[in-house]
Amino acid sequence: METDEEIIVRVATPEDVDFALPIVAEMEASAKARGTGIAKRNPMDIKKKILQGNAVIAFTKSGFWAGFSYIQAWQNDDFVSNSGLIVAPEFRGLKVAAAIKKKIFELSRFLYPSAKLFSITTGLPVMKLNSRLGFKPVTYSEITTDTRFWEGCKSCINYPVLVGHHFANCLCTAMLFNPPELKNPVLLSTAD
Repeated sequence: METDEEIIVRVATPEDVDFALPIVAEMEASAKARGTGIAKRNPMDIKKKILQGNAVIAFTKSGFWAGFSYIQAWQNDDFVSNSGLIVAPEFRGLKVAAAIKKKIFELSRFLYPSAKLFSITTGLPVMKLNSRLGFKPVTYSEITTDTRFWEGCKSCINYPVLVGHHFANCLCTAMLFNPPELKNPVLLSTAD
């Protein structure tokens, strides 16, 4: 496949649910290769995010899946996690992750304009992408306290560290975007 082919990054639509299996397979393979990170996601959960309009997908014009990320609201929509960023290996180094991160940030701001956005990661490249979008490193006490969020960490090899620290810290860095007082919320067409 040609990696110089144009890559489209947009809000996922119901037609994209068939990408759920390759997405979760790559999430697991990538986590194993890094030796850290969230290893497993349920394909049904990924399909649900796609169907709800809470995901961003990247693919080539010829239909090869290139990358993905999703959002989840917590604590009565006070917090929104930007999660599951993954890029297929053949598309890494082509700024696909940056385009996905920008689009998932825009989607989060559009759907939840007053929510605090957060992301946790062990990866320096993701930390840099978050910083460019206005995220700041914070302690875990500044992100959601919803215990259901931490259930998503159970498949990570570092979960015992998180539990041992009573969910107060782990090897991931928490980053938070605290929105300014809004007069004109970010506008994003879901057709982008």
